[in-house]
Amino acid sequence: MASTILPLELVDRAIGSKVWVIMKTEREFTGTLVGFDDYVNMVLEDVTEYETTTEGRKSSKLGQTLLNGNNIAMIVPGRGPEDEQ
Repeated sequence: MASTILPLELVDRAIGSKVWVIMKTEREFTGTLVGFDDYVNMVLEDVTEYETTTEGRKSSKLGQTLLNGNNIAMIVPGRGPEDEQ
């Protein structure tokens, strides 16, 4: 019988590991997931922010960052946009 995993269980299993967070805007973040709440507000550390502009893709390093769960479109555990190429 197939096991069922709920979305918040998957996010909980990703605590302490690398995640790729794609926002509803033109921004993406990668970093180590420190924690989250029931609204999927997330705290990441060792963060790289990627922004897609008309000139191309820009990246910048950030420290610890809080992401608002209302603006998150997708979470990819264990990889980042640099793994796509």
